[in-house]
Amino acid sequence: MTTNPDAVIIGAGHNSLACACHLAARGWKVIVYEQNATVGGGVKTGEYTLPGFRHDWAAMNLSLFAGSAFYTQHAAELAGHGLSFSPSANPFASVFPDGRWLGISNDPALTTARVRSFSDADAKAWKDLTVNFPSEAEAILSILGSPMNLFAFSSLGWKTWRKRGSGGTLDLARFLMTSPRVWLDQTFESDHVKATLAAWGMHLDFAPDVAGGAVFPYLEAMAGQAFGLVLGAGGADTMTTAMVKMIESRGGAVHCNSNVIGINHAAGRAFGIILDDGMLVDANKAVIANVSPSALLKLTNGSGDQRHDTSMRKFQHAPGTMMIHLAMDALPDWSAPELKRFAYVHLAPSMDQMARTYTQAKAGLLPDEPVIVCGQPTVVDPSRAPDGKHILWLQVRMAPSQIKGDAKGEITATNWSDAAEPFANRALDIIERYAPGTRAKILGQHTVTPEMLEADNPNLIGGDQVCGSHHLHQHFMNRPARGYADGTTPIRNLYHTGAAVWPGGGTGAGPGTLLAKKLAGN
Repeated sequence: MTTNPDAVIIGAGHNSLACACHLAARGWKVIVYEQNATVGGGVKTGEYTLPGFRHDWAAMNLSLFAGSAFYTQHAAELAGHGLSFSPSANPFASVFPDGRWLGISNDPALTTARVRSFSDADAKAWKDLTVNFPSEAEAILSILGSPMNLFAFSSLGWKTWRKRGSGGTLDLARFLMTSPRVWLDQTFESDHVKATLAAWGMHLDFAPDVAGGAVFPYLEAMAGQAFGLVLGAGGADTMTTAMVKMIESRGGAVHCNSNVIGINHAAGRAFGIILDDGMLVDANKAVIANVSPSALLKLTNGSGDQRHDTSMRKFQHAPGTMMIHLAMDALPDWSAPELKRFAYVHLAPSMDQMARTYTQAKAGLLPDEPVIVCGQPTVVDPSRAPDGKHILWLQVRMAPSQIKGDAKGEITATNWSDAAEPFANRALDIIERYAPGTRAKILGQHTVTPEMLEADNPNLIGGDQVCGSHHLHQHFMNRPARGYADGTTPIRNLYHTGAAVWPGGGTGAGPGTLLAKKLAGN
């Protein structure tokens, strides 16, 4: 066991592990404490239905990780510890009630031809976006990968202005504040094309009319075409398993089944943690908490800074998610056979429907037609199921954390224990409409409600898989609160990381990496 550590880290989500890896690579002694029996938080894999069928618990797409600054810096070492990817040239598609579909593939000519089948004007717009993507992505990703403090923000603004000029800089700022619907309506004319891209906003909490959401459909569409999509070979846990081995190989330790109940601090300085068995663990340099803002407040019993504590208490979470894991005898028979080649198939027929779904969930209602993200990982990685069999990874978006009613007037239950089965059946009914006979192919099913997601990982409050809304009031320099987007807290040597901290959710490990570089250097 590592003794006299430089840093103790609370929680073993992928941001914690990335932070620990980078610190260990810089010579720090690190210990990570995780309350669950396995590491990873939302990035883990298990046989949740039947033996031999390996399902990703929550996160499936590792593209952000594969393109991250952390992976770029540590790729060789992680590969030596077993990290392996399964790439897909067909990242995502949408299928529509009229039987038509649109798929984005890692082939610009093919994808443009598919867009042209809906609109010649949209095909031209798509080609223009494709041509401009490298320069636009450079500017956007520079922002999303930058520390969010006044010095870094000012420096980035200056560099952007010098490169793009005042007009180009203002155009970029405007785009970052634009809603998906505004951008899509200004760019395309086909409702099918618009809906295909808008579905990506629903992976977070960017319904079509939410300001600041346009960047996510744009990046996912363009990056999907440019680079394809990446899954973890054998499961998303290839990532977290490799990071644990890297930590251990450098003298660190990761302890599971270890529940932290408090952070020791006095006179404005943190010096360790308290485990639920009464054990005290001191840290020479840093206590790092990968927890929700409300949990940070509880662990410290208040920082002594009223503005910070109020921000932690009032931090807002996104609507919840239901996950449905299916062991399948075969893939769904979609209305278009080509859809069997795609990693994701979105069932989100229109921006209006997506907006309605989001509003219903925010009002506490079970949506009448939730968005279904149908992951088909065995199309990309057959090793996740027995020979000839498949798995489906269904993300049901959106779902209320507390049920007040049913928008369709059919489900009377107002608790998740009783509402889980009928709401899951509603999602399966939707799939059945697009791919008749899917139910008959199900060999095993495991439904995970928002309540169950939070019980497994307290950071996912109300089933919010991204640990906090990414709306503009709570993003950029305000994530999780003004002045603390760089992971600092009012308590010296206590740092905050995880999806609640800039740059937020996703598998890119940005919060953990930025914090590690702040503490130990690049």
